[in-house]
Amino acid sequence: MAAPPNREYRRKGSQARSAVNLEAALQNKSAVVFDIREPNEHATGVADGARLLPMSQIGQRLAEIPKSVPVVVGCASGTRSGMARMLLKKNGCAQVHNIGAWTR
Repeated sequence: MAAPPNREYRRKGSQARSAVNLEAALQNKSAVVFDIREPNEHATGVADGARLLPMSQIGQRLAEIPKSVPVVVGCASGTRSGMARMLLKKNGCAQVHNIGAWTR
């Protein structure tokens, strides 16, 4: 599976699902990629095309998240993006993928 440009990723356990569909969505740019880290972490670097959506703001910004396209979330360790994935799925996002940690 292709990582977002200029970043690597790692998948842990159950996060490895739907890899073929996710890869296709990333390649044809139909997926929306969110960085769940906080602004000070985001400033250290981010995957090309990823939008900042801090975990601390996700509840207030649910209306900004598309429900009809694949959504990809990542953070520093995979923990917050895992929580974000669950929250987004509970709020109507059918295709949410946690790619875990952004690493350099």
